[in-house]
Amino acid sequence: MTQSDTAGPIWQWSAPAIAAAIRDGGISAAEAVDAHSARMEEANPALNAVVVDLRDDARAAAAQADADRAAGTPLGPLHGVPVTVKTNVDYKGQANTNGIAAFRDIVAPDDSPVVANLRKAGAITLGLTNTPEFSFRAFTDNPLHGLTRNPWSPLHNPGGSSGGGGAAVAAGIGAIAHGNDIGGSLRFPAWSNGLATIKPTLGRVPAYNPSAAVERPLLAQLMSVQGPMAREVASVRLGLRAMAARDWRDPFWCPVPLEGPKPESPVRVLYAQPDDDMDCDPAVMAQADAAADMLADAGYAVEKGRAPRLRETWQLWIDILMAEVQTLQRGVIDQVASPALTDTLDAYIGFSNPLDLKGYMTAIAQRSRHVREWMAQLEETPIILTPASVQPVNLLNEDLESPQRVYEIFTAARFISALNLLGLPCAIAPVGTLNGLPNACHIVAGRFREDLALDAAQAIEDRVGVLCRELWAREG
Repeated sequence: MTQSDTAGPIWQWSAPAIAAAIRDGGISAAEAVDAHSARMEEANPALNAVVVDLRDDARAAAAQADADRAAGTPLGPLHGVPVTVKTNVDYKGQANTNGIAAFRDIVAPDDSPVVANLRKAGAITLGLTNTPEFSFRAFTDNPLHGLTRNPWSPLHNPGGSSGGGGAAVAAGIGAIAHGNDIGGSLRFPAWSNGLATIKPTLGRVPAYNPSAAVERPLLAQLMSVQGPMAREVASVRLGLRAMAARDWRDPFWCPVPLEGPKPESPVRVLYAQPDDDMDCDPAVMAQADAAADMLADAGYAVEKGRAPRLRETWQLWIDILMAEVQTLQRGVIDQVASPALTDTLDAYIGFSNPLDLKGYMTAIAQRSRHVREWMAQLEETPIILTPASVQPVNLLNEDLESPQRVYEIFTAARFISALNLLGLPCAIAPVGTLNGLPNACHIVAGRFREDLALDAAQAIEDRVGVLCRELWAREG
């Protein structure tokens, strides 16, 4: 922990700094919760990031946390640290709405594993954060809770689908935000809000919703993961450690250490270049180049090249995902969703290839080939560096302009969504600002090597700094 970790008011501190100060008696859990609660009162009305206020429960939890410390009870790694949780996972006693008004009475009978793990680690939840309907857009808006705005600019997108969590933690509401990711839903908000995150390997963080009436489709189970967003890489690491504890309810969870053997030095990095059909903004790409230079300055051996069949990997992701949605979910979606979502879903379907049963089975088989090709690349270069998007942060609800605009947005962020097909861990690291808005790079590592992705993200953060401090400086 450095002096900068505790610079400014408590709501600006990192998660490790808050946890250490509570553990050492420098501050109480009540003080931490009160500071974040006051910040929420100040910042949330303009953002609409937290849509279920749990601060009364948080104050009670903080009082218990302080009593436990005074009694000498063993403390978890997040003891007393304020966090937020996305509204699409089960939080006992609260509705898992997933942005749908018709789901407001689906009250969670128990916590999902990720919530249970946060509680066991001692984290205290301030509130539940906004998501688009069915968490199916890269923009955070729904008829139930309304539009979430980006703290860097009220006219720009906070990302989706974990946009509420991203906007909240960037603004200082909680030290860690929970989110999840099936096509970029952790990484879009991290890029858009100037945050660090990790999309973990499938099987790293257990997932399950006790309120769910049916199981998710096969590839949705294999492509969706839970994870943390935060302002600092150190907070992401701590959040991941807490979230990744065993829960028997997830059959895919794996007991794999969070730290693996160090690769041979210097660590080789493939700086993957965009496909020729990706419309690259020169200023965005200049910052991606700068990120490659930062890794080189940190001692990595960086080489330019192409990722294995990027366009085909991305196309297979959308083909399989939309085949499952059309077959098993579209009927319910059409009954309860707004035209904004159904129109966006039609756009997704428009740039996917329809799959019959044979086509679906063939696509699943082809997935293994893509995973193998990327793993082969990662054997040679343990890190793959890419832009997060090759275009700047989008305006609010820009995806509602036309199906073509939806396609352009996802094409620009092809590196992000393609990786969901593969189940590989990916980090986001801010690289600076463009026209006052955040920009970021995307870091891919091998299976269960979140540590390597976060090491590279830390090397970039060491050179860029914690970007959100620039955001807060504007308020002064």
